[in-house]
Amino acid sequence: MKVTYFHDTDTALIEFSTREVVETKEISENIYIDVDASGNPVSMTIEHAEQNTDLPNLSYMPIGYAAPNPPLEEHTENHQ
Repeated sequence: MKVTYFHDTDTALIEFSTREVVETKEISENIYIDVDASGNPVSMTIEHAEQNTDLPNLSYMPIGYAAPNPPLEEHTENHQ
């Protein structure tokens, strides 16, 4: 499983597998589940992730920072 956070859009993408996505189901206004041909979850997208999750306590790989060479290793953010 891989969790990626897109800072510029405040979107979290949780990838459960690499199977082909055949359908995206809207769970709520900000949560979408991609499923494979058998209906198994492939990934989940959470928009407005900082508002809708406990994202500051999540270990993730940041994408989209303005720094010229963003770090490649995973980071753990812990904001109080």
